[in-house]
Amino acid sequence: METMTHEQMLDKYIGPIGTPERDEFEARLKKEVDEYFIGEAIKETRKKQGLTQEQLGERMGVKKSYVSKMESGRNIAYSTIMRAFKALGVPSASLDLGSFGRVALW
Repeated sequence: METMTHEQMLDKYIGPIGTPERDEFEARLKKEVDEYFIGEAIKETRKKQGLTQEQLGERMGVKKSYVSKMESGRNIAYSTIMRAFKALGVPSASLDLGSFGRVALW
């Protein structure tokens, strides 16, 4: 049985760094991780306020199941993020664009 590092496995099964397949994989992975952390931030903010998913859903005008999907990192679109945090009373948010600076989202 051959032992491989994580990088070797990615190279073998996805493709080497710089190939279209690997770039697509890395971009999809980054998007999924970002969505997970946004969902976690929404969930933590909701819990700190003592709200249930159903109560947040009522504030957003969506069903509890939608809040559940959002908090688990699915169904995360900019408009969803904005609606959730506004419903939670978060006064503002910004996006860090690295060397380009920060941009206010609302």
